[in-house]
Order: sequence, then structure tokens, then C-alpha cells
Amino acid sequence: MPRIDNDIKLDFKDVLFRPKRSTIRSRSDVDLTRSFLFRNSGQSYTGIPVMAANMDTVGTFEMAKVLSKHLMFTAIHKHYSVDEWKEFAAQNKAALPHVAVSAGIAEGDLKNLKNIIEAVPDLQFICLDVANGYSEHFVQFVRDVRKTFPKHTIMAGNVVTGEMVEELVLSGADIIKVGIGPGSVCTTRKKTGVGYPQLSAVIECADAAHGLGGHIISDGGCTCPGDVAKAFGAGADYVMMGGMLAGHTESGGELIERNGKKFKLFYGMSSATAMQKHAGGVAEYRASEGKTVQIEYRGDVEKTIQDVLGGIRSTCTYVGASKLKELSRRTTFIRVTQQLNEVYSSVTTQH
Repeated sequence: MPRIDNDIKLDFKDVLFRPKRSTIRSRSDVDLTRSFLFRNSGQSYTGIPVMAANMDTVGTFEMAKVLSKHLMFTAIHKHYSVDEWKEFAAQNKAALPHVAVSAGIAEGDLKNLKNIIEAVPDLQFICLDVANGYSEHFVQFVRDVRKTFPKHTIMAGNVVTGEMVEELVLSGADIIKVGIGPGSVCTTRKKTGVGYPQLSAVIECADAAHGLGGHIISDGGCTCPGDVAKAFGAGADYVMMGGMLAGHTESGGELIERNGKKFKLFYGMSSATAMQKHAGGVAEYRASEGKTVQIEYRGDVEKTIQDVLGGIRSTCTYVGASKLKELSRRTTFIRVTQQLNEVYSSVTTQH
């Protein structure tokens, strides 16, 4: 007998921050760095916990070079070779505390992970990423990786419910990736009917993780700097961005010229494009769960970084949080039926 959970679940678009009295003079007074000590690895991290997703159009070495200069994080996609990793590590030692090496659970992924970590011993973070973090096979894989790499900090996901967050933390993961279906090029909800509104997923999963000394990443669903701030306000320790970092010089994907305009390809890692590129096509037993889009070329990522970090700093000044760490404690969300005044949404604006 199917059951219905009647509690209302919310997305970023369903809420706004309520402003509160503040003593902060300027956005420049807001400290966005966080320091974390990880439950299972015993390692620590200090930086700005805004993260590029481990998609091959976003989680590139080029992106990591720029983001690491701002103390931001990059989950590097899993399709770089050992030699490419060695070359990156030799030239960008300062970036290594701000990157993770990614792996799935396909045959050969664990071996490839071992080879990269042997070649680049300064790597501290591992990102274990599958579309469905609820599989017993995945939980066992997390345990195996923890046994193999006892001192590395492990990110694992994706899940959207507290009990699965707890299971992954207790199986050896330090940071749980939260989000099923909210991504801009993810079609899981359309193809499968499975998902969970992202704001509620973050609130519930953060509560579960923090109760065990674990951490979470809000992965997907951010369309603007305000959404990134809402994810932090909801209790996320890190916020991962895909579409917001796509289309830049440092993003992967080919540059296409059409009618005098430049575009870059951006696609989900379960899309037909990604499976064609990395697995020789879509296996006959599965459907593509991602789409491919052409994004108008946006130039260097530096401007977008300033926009995102500036937006979060501004949120903090509105609610009286002098540090990012204080944001969730200073957050009261109000339910809304409308976010923005769209009267000029179809008109080209000048910046």
C-alpha cells in the first residue's frame, strides 16, 4: 500500500530570508571561510565551501586553478588520466587542498582511484559519486574505500533523506552529497518520478549529518547567488554548483560558433552525450537521465565567482551574520508565492 508524506517540502524558490537587525558595516567585513574537522578521516579543511561539481564540463583542472585562488573547492571529474593528474599536481601544488578526485562504482573505478592517489599523494579528498546513493552496493563501496584510504576525507552521494545520510556517515563517509534531480541538466525527476525538493532535503539531511559529526554538500538546484545563500542558510556545509559555472572559459565542453555568437556545451553526466563520450553509448537497459544544452559563452569564470561570493556576503549583512558559519543560526525563512518581479524578464538588460 503506497503512503503519502503530507508534510510540505520546499525548494529554494519557495522561500526568502527574513532580514534581521545587523551591526555589520560593510559586506567586506563578512568572513566566508569555514574550518571543518572531519569525523572519519580526522583531517581538516579551511576555505570557502563553494564547490564546482564533478561534471566533465565544470569540474576541470582549469576551473580548479581559478577557484583555488579564491580558496574555493573543485570536485574534479573522473575522466582525467593519471598522467594528466601528475602534470596538474606538479604545476598547482597550492590547489591540492581544494580539490577532490572523483570515482564512481563501475568496474575499474577503484583501481583508477588508487593509481591517481599513488601518483599524487598530496590529494586529501575523494568524491564517490553515483546517481542513486541508496544502493547497498554503493554503501559497501564506501566501506571498501574507507578501509583502503583511512586518512582521506570521503565525500559520498547522492541521497536526500536523513536515514541514508546516517548510514553513509557510519559506513565511513565524511561529507554527504545531497540532491536527487534538482540539477539544471538532470532529467531524473522527469524520467523516474523520483526526487525531493532541495531546500527541505538540505534541512533534513544537515540535521542528520550534524547529529553524528558529519557534513553535507547541497548539490544542485542553485540558479543564482541567492539560492547558494539559501542552501547555506538551510544548514549545508558546502554548496556544489554545476550550471552556474558552466559556459565559461575554464569550463569543459566544446566552444561552438553559430550566427556570430559563441556557445559552450553543458550536459548531465547521465545524459546520452556523456554516455556516448565515456561509455560508447546508452546501454539498452537504461534511459538517459540528463540533457545537453548550449550555453551562451560567458567568458572567464572570475566575474561569476565575484557575483556569487558578493551575493552570499550581502545575505550575511541582511541577517546579521558576520561569518558564514553564523548564517544558518541567523536564518529565518519565510514562505512566498513569488520571488521576483518579472515585468522586464524578457528585455535585455545592460550591466
